[in-house]
Amino acid sequence: MPLAPGLQAAIVDLDGTLVDTLGDFTVALDATFSELSLPSLDAARIELMVGKGSEHLIRSALAAVSGSPALYDAAWDAYQRHYLAVNGKHSDVYAGVEEGLRVLRDEGLRLACVTNKPTRFAVELLERKGLAAAFEAVFGGDAFERKKPDPLPFLRTCAALGSAPGRTLVIGDSSNDAAAARAAGCPVVLVRYGYNHGEPVDSVDADGFVDSLAEIGRLL
Repeated sequence: MPLAPGLQAAIVDLDGTLVDTLGDFTVALDATFSELSLPSLDAARIELMVGKGSEHLIRSALAAVSGSPALYDAAWDAYQRHYLAVNGKHSDVYAGVEEGLRVLRDEGLRLACVTNKPTRFAVELLERKGLAAAFEAVFGGDAFERKKPDPLPFLRTCAALGSAPGRTLVIGDSSNDAAAARAAGCPVVLVRYGYNHGEPVDSVDADGFVDSLAEIGRLL
């Protein structure tokens, strides 16, 4: 049973959906906190903080190590430098992603990547992982006034693609993606392998779930 009749486009999340970037986050944060003489965090704890943008990640990580909020500006500047240096070096494209993107394009859908990661980092990562050519547009967390789970990024992306929200499929890995899609009026499918703040993704309100992006064809 198709998700929605006459799909025109698809909006795809990046971290946790296309690429496993937890290694990049961990290395960049470790270097940042070392520079600030703060204790490091292990990947399991960092994973729970991923998905709401770099600002949220840094503030959450500082709180987790009892770092002063006054350190935020210094942490932000250091993190930008360290993440730029490691972007893509400790991350891997999930199995089935390239096949899934081909399926979506073969269906004639226009594709955009929408992420809470800063746009510069998102574009660089997609290029380094050989995924950039699949997308007509890439919008990061600094592209609009508000980030996911606000619906604004999806509504603006639909406008950029010339597609109606109800005919634009959102593919993500978390409640952030689902909440933004619901509010925007987009159908949404979630992958089971990403980052969902430590909660089981199957409990999220979505129109479908896949274990690999390669399975997306059965839902179209």
